[in-house]
Amino acid sequence: MTMDAHPSKTLAEFAATLEPKAIPETVLRRAEELFVDWFGSALAGKGARPVEAIESLAREMGPEAGEAEVLISRRGTSPYFAAMVNAAASHYAEQDDVHNGSVFHPAAVVFPPALALAQSLGRSGEEFLTAVAAGYEVGIRVGEFLGRSHYKIFHTTGTAGTLAAAAAAGRLLRLTPTQMLDAFGSAGTQAAGLWEFLRDAADSKQLHTAHAASAGLAAALLAAKGFTGAKHVLEGPQGMGAGMSRDADPSRLTDRLGSRWALAETSFKYHASCRHTHPAADALLHVMRQHGLEAEDIARVRAYVHQAAIDVLGPVVEPQTVHQAKFSMGTVLGLIAVFGRAGLQEFETAFRDPRVVAFRGKVDMVLDPEVDSAYPQRWIGKVVIETVDGRTLSGRVDEPKGDPGNTLSRTEIEEKFRRLTEYGKAATGEEVDRLLPRLWAIAQAPRVARFWE
Repeated sequence: MTMDAHPSKTLAEFAATLEPKAIPETVLRRAEELFVDWFGSALAGKGARPVEAIESLAREMGPEAGEAEVLISRRGTSPYFAAMVNAAASHYAEQDDVHNGSVFHPAAVVFPPALALAQSLGRSGEEFLTAVAAGYEVGIRVGEFLGRSHYKIFHTTGTAGTLAAAAAAGRLLRLTPTQMLDAFGSAGTQAAGLWEFLRDAADSKQLHTAHAASAGLAAALLAAKGFTGAKHVLEGPQGMGAGMSRDADPSRLTDRLGSRWALAETSFKYHASCRHTHPAADALLHVMRQHGLEAEDIARVRAYVHQAAIDVLGPVVEPQTVHQAKFSMGTVLGLIAVFGRAGLQEFETAFRDPRVVAFRGKVDMVLDPEVDSAYPQRWIGKVVIETVDGRTLSGRVDEPKGDPGNTLSRTEIEEKFRRLTEYGKAATGEEVDRLLPRLWAIAQAPRVARFWE
């Protein structure tokens, strides 16, 4: 890699000037799939207490009408408040997408500001997807730049996500490269999100995405009005890398920019839990199916994991809420062992099931050098199981379900969409039947209109 003297500027120029014809057809089709996947996650947040609290605040503070749509309530408002609520809603069910290498959930912070502005400004579906691509490419690269040390303390989706939101919004506002750089500066100075909330089962995770989406959008809107921002907000001596990382690598910001499409590397989430639990969950399920095991046959499970899994999941010892349970390796593996899946309904109804709680006590996480060295580019799942009859069985998964090499088909995405909308009670089956064709055809829309009109 060659070192760019001003990577923030290069990244801003890319986001501001990206055109549809520069994006490969396969990447645009992947963006459609990610859009449908995200929309389902946004609807799944309906009724969730922290999401409804943010929606209540948005109702009190924002306009009562507008072209930007709040998906869970079907009302119109300003782009700022629509982005805020939709971002909070889409990160609640823990089913929104993830990019492995950056350990970043792009959809929850890119689609909300992009959809809100596209609806408000009357942009085409093609321009909407172009802006989405800009947001993914910027956000993922910022996450990779900030590195593993950043993720130990900071929730990358809240930090890098603010830049991603600014990039998507800035592209729809048709900012110049100079204005886009100003937007990045204003976004970066607002970037925030700490993992400490997990210890208290607090609601902060929804605030992280709500803030990132709305703050990034505001940064772009301000830049359009001539508001200036730091020109080296990422790589500068007092920028994000200096203040929020010990291993920041500026070369990652512009690595193969325009030829490597990080959007296409993004994974779908299959289990309704923190992504750090997925590799071990898939490995355990594989061993249980291979050997015909039931939960009661298992005496102990050792999940061999990367350090970030221990950092994020380790503090959750006895989960007190559904959401906190999704960050408990023992609970996730317990649901897999007892029910064969760790889906939305399993978490909602059974995370305190005595059989799951008993299994949780059998699970240990062990730092594994191979798994840790492969992370975050690859998320390997390894488990060793001791059975009650004295056997020792091992399992391994190199690509968890949902990764690009083990992806979801469009049929599986639709099935997941229906589960998500049913969970949130956000739409009837008939409404989903009418909605899905419109979502899949977003690229052909001459104008991105509201979906619940």
